[in-house]
Amino acid sequence: MNNILKTSIGRKIAMALSAFFLMFFLLMHLSINLLSVFSEDAFNQASHFMGTNPLIQFAMQPVLILGVVFHFVMGFILELKNRKATTVKYAQNNGAANSTWMSRNMIYSGAAILFFIVLHFKQFWIHEINYKYIAHTAPDANRYYEELHHVFANPITVVIYVVAFIFLALHLLHGFKSAFQSMGVSAIRKKSFETCGKIYAIVIPLGFIIVALYHYLNQ
Repeated sequence: MNNILKTSIGRKIAMALSAFFLMFFLLMHLSINLLSVFSEDAFNQASHFMGTNPLIQFAMQPVLILGVVFHFVMGFILELKNRKATTVKYAQNNGAANSTWMSRNMIYSGAAILFFIVLHFKQFWIHEINYKYIAHTAPDANRYYEELHHVFANPITVVIYVVAFIFLALHLLHGFKSAFQSMGVSAIRKKSFETCGKIYAIVIPLGFIIVALYHYLNQ
């Protein structure tokens, strides 16, 4: 594994695979969160299942955390190596002529998302750890909706979430396409994947924004 990550191609493939994993997680996470917009009971049931299932809690959850850490660490490593590789200085560099704003600023959108993830973990994941394993509070299958609703009662939190998901959209607009290119998608299929990437990059963050605004406006 270490030998693979020492090569440029190996690092890009590893980055792409972690991106696919996280994009699938985002889709699943949004599908559960959207239940809170349509049915309080359905959201509570789904959240209780996810929060009490041993396979999810003790196998999939650690893999998810590892995937998040790996993706961001690998992203920063790739960015640093790309900058070091650019040894030739040009008198004038029109970056916009050869690349998009998203591709040139992935490290900044990634940093903004990382800050949001830390906040998100503090509000939900650490709260869950304290609730179940530190405070040993009695299980309550109907608590999840109210906890989510309470978080979005704070307008500052809502603004942070909205801004974070705008950055996520910008990150995905390049990241989706880049991941498939790293895996060797043919030029024939490139256009189709670019279209799918744009749809995904807009729909997924917009869905999370809708959830946040729904709970804030329905306090």
